[in-house]
Amino acid sequence: MMGLQAAPERLFYDFCLDDHVPNDHLLRQIDRFLDLSDLRAMLRPFYRTIGRPSIDPELMIRMLIVGYCFAIRSERRLCEEVHLNLAYRWFCRLGLDGKVPDHSTFSVNRNGRFRDSDILRHVFEATVRRCMDEGLVGGEGFAVDASLIQADANKQRSVPGDEWRVEDIPADAVQAVKDYLATLDDAAFGAASEKRPKFISPSDPAAQWTGALRGPAFFAYATNYLIDTDNAVIVDVEATRAIRQAEVGAARTMIERTRERFGLYPKRLAGDTAYGTAAMLAWLVKERGIAPHIPVFDRARREDGTFSRSDFKWDGKRNVYICPAGKTLRSSGRLNYDNTYRYLASTYDCRPCPLKQRCCPKTPQRKIPRDINEDARDVARAIYDTPAYDQSRKERKRVEMLFAHLKRILKLGRLRLRGPYGARDEFLLAATAQNLRKLAKLRPKLPPTLEPA
Repeated sequence: MMGLQAAPERLFYDFCLDDHVPNDHLLRQIDRFLDLSDLRAMLRPFYRTIGRPSIDPELMIRMLIVGYCFAIRSERRLCEEVHLNLAYRWFCRLGLDGKVPDHSTFSVNRNGRFRDSDILRHVFEATVRRCMDEGLVGGEGFAVDASLIQADANKQRSVPGDEWRVEDIPADAVQAVKDYLATLDDAAFGAASEKRPKFISPSDPAAQWTGALRGPAFFAYATNYLIDTDNAVIVDVEATRAIRQAEVGAARTMIERTRERFGLYPKRLAGDTAYGTAAMLAWLVKERGIAPHIPVFDRARREDGTFSRSDFKWDGKRNVYICPAGKTLRSSGRLNYDNTYRYLASTYDCRPCPLKQRCCPKTPQRKIPRDINEDARDVARAIYDTPAYDQSRKERKRVEMLFAHLKRILKLGRLRLRGPYGARDEFLLAATAQNLRKLAKLRPKLPPTLEPA
């Protein structure tokens, strides 16, 4: 006999929202670690003391965390999902009859109070402190890397870089263009490089035209992660232009900020060749005392079959290079314009030398430049062949895994917000979501029967 579903006739129900959210639901797990108790106190100076009550800022932050944890990219769709989903309502403290705010509320607060107060960074750093309290941050080994995220900019509507003029920007420009003007002197954006990009997007001028992925070029921003290698907890995140100079500068910024905010003093830093410049290695070794587990960025190796600089032995005590034939190369001690010292061999040694054709076949004597920070590069080279470096190289892959999670699971392969501040907001929220998911995974709430007495 075919059944028939009849509408219930009861008018009143005894319904508890908490009973309908499973104990193993992700939101129930991360709710234990999310502390927004001081949110209103931080935002109070940015609200007026008179007028109608505004939307609760904690509600908006919780909704944004839901969106980034579950890859709900559209705020319009996020409002619809929170309205319908019981678990989302429970996490946002809405109950059954709580009103979901309009999607336009988010953009108004993001461009105003949230950015003025830097509240999204405060929420992110609160998750880092909770990870530290839970014992997930060792503080000894860090790893740094950057990943390109496609900007919301269209190549078909771009203009050649040499035709772009800041003076031509109208006074009533959109918010992303105003943010571009505000960051022209920022080391992470306008001041990162004087070279003008090949193309510029009028709707998002700060987005960098790049072909770094060896495929079709596109407009992008770079998200920079500094992680603790023990459990791949993100201890800092920074948005920059998608160029190497900005990414290396972001690494310094993040290391300084973690020291200031959390008192973390890492003993070693793992990174790829982009961070192996002489200036960066000198900053790590000489100024911060951090061991650079980083391959040295060195273009001194020759490909024409002649001796490279690595074939010459450095004698630090005598301040000379020793060539493969046993002769010395000395320096006058004068620093050149490119921050290098020039070491020269004697023509009396080079002219009769049987190795001259393999050393300097086209010049009368051999010359070797030595960077002013070459000693820091030597420190990095000495670490390169150690077991500790091999371990750091494996641990550095955890940053790449986080980027893969960011793009594949959280669906942040393309930005929805425009401008440098929009990119910063999205990267902060995504990193917050990743840390909260990490806490839920590594510190799950045990069933009552398994909890320790």
